Amino acid sequence: MKIAVLGAGAWGTALAAAAAPRHDVLLWARDATQLQALQATRCNQRYLPGFTLPPELGLTADLRQALAHVAVPAALSDAAPAAGLAADGLLIIATPTAALRSMLQALPPGLPALWLCKGFEAGTGALGHEIAQRLRPGQPCGVLSGPSFAIEVARGQPTALLAASHDPALQAAAVAAFHGSGLRVYTSDDVVGVEVGGAVKNVLAIAVGILDGLAAASAPGAMVPGLNARAALITRGLAEMTRLGVALGARGETFMGLSGLGDLVLTATGDLSRNRRVGLLLAAGQPLAQVVANIGHVAEGVYSAVTVLARAQALGVDMPITAAVADVLQGRLTPPQALQRLMTREARAET
Repeated sequence: MKIAVLGAGAWGTALAAAAAPRHDVLLWARDATQLQALQATRCNQRYLPGFTLPPELGLTADLRQALAHVAVPAALSDAAPAAGLAADGLLIIATPTAALRSMLQALPPGLPALWLCKGFEAGTGALGHEIAQRLRPGQPCGVLSGPSFAIEVARGQPTALLAASHDPALQAAAVAAFHGSGLRVYTSDDVVGVEVGGAVKNVLAIAVGILDGLAAASAPGAMVPGLNARAALITRGLAEMTRLGVALGARGETFMGLSGLGDLVLTATGDLSRNRRVGLLLAAGQPLAQVVANIGHVAEGVYSAVTVLARAQALGVDMPITAAVADVLQGRLTPPQALQRLMTREARAET
């Protein structure tokens, strides 16, 4: 099978590396300098340090070459009215959410694609499928998501993912490309639910990081949260995620699966989580600008929190944990004040 992965960050590199031993995979890097380093060292030192790329993995900085790797030849002709994947092709967009729009605009009309990013677009507040609907209405697309740290996928450690699309052929292509001994790929047609889960869990992971950071600090006289508080926060965060997803048209049961509960638990508690680390550093008293600089990579929750809250408010959906995270990120509350506000909310029924 021919696979083109557009984006040589941690997740794109890991997924390309995982598939390369079984398929003909070409990884596209936007930056020619980064490509030269990848070719010279066979290591993505910035995003996956210490991991050696498999020898089978192809590399390029030529976007047209990457598209030609998976598209039928006529699809790349200027005269072609519509594109299409080769019978054994799959196109994966592995850029951050901020670049998804430009990547979709760069594709020939009709070329199906799955993306990996998890977040709401800054400014528009759109999820990936909403961006695609506006730019490429009626054209096959979807998202590959689930609880997955890139380095574990690259190493072949057991991982389960979810391929969500309204196009059964695209679902089947994702399974054929990645399902194997180290990866299980499930399918879904609830694109909205899978995208909401993947986006909102980043914001909630910041909240859990803040909570755990406060527990570690244990300042004299301060409220010190523990494991009870963490369990409560994750559970109530899942309720927030579900409320927003259902209001946007998702199915509630999707949030009990890989892209909801699974991804939330991993990102909120795993030490490899960038969003969790943001919360830990904020709780330690670091200003947000310093936190972002220390992380060094994109932590989608930092950019999504305000957008998630705005969409929730527009729909009349109550998301107090998300609101508290947004206030901390914008400097309106300190981490201890955010915890205090959540704990002093009026009592209510759980559901």
